Amino acid sequence: MSSPVVTRFAPSPTGYLHIGGARTALFNWLYARGRGGKFLLRIEDTDRERSTPEATAAILKGLTWLGLDHDGDAISQFARAARHADVARQLLDEGRAYKCFATQDEIEAFREEARAAGQSTLFRSPWRDADPATHPTDMPYVIRIKAPQEGETVIEDQVQGRVVIRNDQLDDMVLLRGDGTPVYMLAVVVDDHDMGVTHVIRGDDHLNNAARQMMIYHAMGWTVPVWAHIPLIHGPDGKKLSKRHGALGVEEYQAMGYPASGMRNYLARLGWSHGDDEVFTDAQARDWFDLGGIGKSPARLDFKKMDNICGQHIAATDDAALLHELMDFITATGRPALPSHKKAMLFAAMPQLKERAKTYIELLDKAAFILAERPIAPEPKAAEHLTDVFRGILKELTPHLQNASWTRGDLEHVLNEFAQTQGMTFGKLAGPMRAALSGRSATPSVFDMMLVLGREESLARLADAAA
Repeated sequence: MSSPVVTRFAPSPTGYLHIGGARTALFNWLYARGRGGKFLLRIEDTDRERSTPEATAAILKGLTWLGLDHDGDAISQFARAARHADVARQLLDEGRAYKCFATQDEIEAFREEARAAGQSTLFRSPWRDADPATHPTDMPYVIRIKAPQEGETVIEDQVQGRVVIRNDQLDDMVLLRGDGTPVYMLAVVVDDHDMGVTHVIRGDDHLNNAARQMMIYHAMGWTVPVWAHIPLIHGPDGKKLSKRHGALGVEEYQAMGYPASGMRNYLARLGWSHGDDEVFTDAQARDWFDLGGIGKSPARLDFKKMDNICGQHIAATDDAALLHELMDFITATGRPALPSHKKAMLFAAMPQLKERAKTYIELLDKAAFILAERPIAPEPKAAEHLTDVFRGILKELTPHLQNASWTRGDLEHVLNEFAQTQGMTFGKLAGPMRAALSGRSATPSVFDMMLVLGREESLARLADAAA
């Protein structure tokens, strides 16, 4: 029986959760969740200068918003430094690593000489096969692994295919620094092994690291995980993603009002495909996601496609669930909480509001007539409709609406009939009514607004405008 799938996401807490990191986390989450496996989180906080608790919190917050839940507690790499050092010493004891007393000056001199002679500048330590009896007792040393010097290392990558690296291109990598601290390369391998990680899905900027990390796996006699190195995300212009392309951090997309479900769908499609399917549910993504569907070329961020997919997710979301998400968005972005009667109106209007809204911000903008408070100060364009003549007409209209049964059919009948008595079409009357009911010139239909606002509020707003 094959062992259960275990994947991991291992960000460095030096800033926000980058959109590229979010996609890596999503791919790992989908692969594990679709196979009944585990998705683990490791915070690679060994760079003490740049790692901050605030960045860790931002990463956790970003993952929570995206709905990427991890199994067990998040693991701190720094907290496991003693275990990493133990492995280096074990390799030293077993003769698979050695103490190197070469100074930085000696290493630089070796490289200068190699450059002058047109040879490889890969440092070859004179201490590799030195008799321990010749070791100085009062000098600092690093522990280096004994890299294979002949043959080749083969990375069977699920995305990049078969990658072959000649072993004479590999140096005797440092495992433990002179101050006794482990290097990142060692820490990653020990953590992945101890966490039982079966599949390492990460950016292809780590592809060369795989060959160096395999030296440690082989030296320790550990099973090498399945590798899958995914291409990075580029901007719409095909260049490496940077600030000039727009938002880089996940929290910026949350603040812009994109739904998490739409972002999961869009990020899943960024470099992975399942036939021609563009818009799909989480359940479908979990069922379909596989490493074979990941392309070899960098994916391009396409904001139009993101808008389209997110809009379709908003439109497909159940009204009650959408209201709940909208309230979460309002809280997360520091907007004032809504009173319960406004929430009830939003829920009633949701079928109209969610059509063609690509973000929660657009949805709230369409709901401006609900969120407005009396007396409504109309925008300049809307105010143009409220001439003295039309104020008079609105005043005359109010008694006609007082006795309407407040159904769509009845409101249409009353308003059309009233417009005729004024010698106009309802279309002419709609502009002033929009201005009175919402303070805007572009709104949902007058009938939709009146049905959502109810008799009392609608009549009060019309009376305010007439006055």
